Amino acid sequence: MLHITAQLRALWTFVRQDPAFTNALLKAGATVVGALLTWLILRRILKSAEKRVQRIAFFNSNPRLFGLIRLAAFYVLFLVAGNIIINLFYLHIVDEIFYAACLLLIAVPVKRFADILINYLEKEVASKTETKADNIVFGLLNKLSGVIIYSTAVILALDTLGINIVPFVAGAGVAGLAIGFAAKDTLSNMIAGVLLIVDRPFEIGDRIEVWSAPAGSSTWGDVLDIGLRATRIRTTDNIVVTIPNNEIMNRDIVNYTILSTRIRVRINIGIAYSADIRQAKDTLVAVAREIPWVSASPAPKVVVRNFGESAIGLQLRVWIDDARKRMDTISEITDRVKTAFDRRGIEIPYPKREIII
Repeated sequence: MLHITAQLRALWTFVRQDPAFTNALLKAGATVVGALLTWLILRRILKSAEKRVQRIAFFNSNPRLFGLIRLAAFYVLFLVAGNIIINLFYLHIVDEIFYAACLLLIAVPVKRFADILINYLEKEVASKTETKADNIVFGLLNKLSGVIIYSTAVILALDTLGINIVPFVAGAGVAGLAIGFAAKDTLSNMIAGVLLIVDRPFEIGDRIEVWSAPAGSSTWGDVLDIGLRATRIRTTDNIVVTIPNNEIMNRDIVNYTILSTRIRVRINIGIAYSADIRQAKDTLVAVAREIPWVSASPAPKVVVRNFGESAIGLQLRVWIDDARKRMDTISEITDRVKTAFDRRGIEIPYPKREIII
């Protein structure tokens, strides 16, 4: 205790002998007290403002927003007070460290505010649009915003400290080049994923052709997810196929629902040369009109496609309102056509060979 008292007396003696230091110390104390009073006033004002703006949807759905505003206000006061104290005592040795630390601290509320803003825009904008691409864009922003904000803060902090970041950037460029060669397939898929999001040849929920489906299974399905590396598609056999984006961009994309869910279905049917073509056409149209989901307008239509070796090739063309019933339409019409042709005596031929000995 006596030792501490002696130290305090020595400090007080030093302070009395140096009026400039005493003046600076008093100003520093006044700065701290002023900053604390300002902080208390700001807290009261922000609390009052928070109650008044609760009726606004943006603030009501983001209760953490005012907490971030208070945190940002505290950091600003801390920066101002610290800057004044540093200038009072001519502590230019630590000012750069202080400013760099403040930059890193401010990055925290900026990141949290960016998360709130992105989530709000995703709810208010993406949910009201028909396209699914904006959902993917907001998802990417959520993942990359932290990396961008914190990386920027670190770079600015290093620059404030007087550290030359050019060698780091050059080293990062060389490292990036090496990583790029090592992970060229992954990077290619990521670039293709960005192009898919920008070009939008299909969106989540669209039904597209799946060329890489397992042998003997369904060859089309619905898009479940468009990621940076790959796209997931669920076929009508309930099999999820994950296809690298680069492979998708290098192939023809067949989208059955991009414009509307209405498509035209073509069904090839052969009849014997001895059959009445007009009667066969009427029968096919009548069968098509019996299917509940076949559109009445445009009406079903039958055309003669060719004359084969043993049959006249007809093609029934019908419009359906739901593209997902394409295979059901082909199956149902083919099944009913056989019964209707048998009832009317219209022959569906097969190759025949006559051997004369």
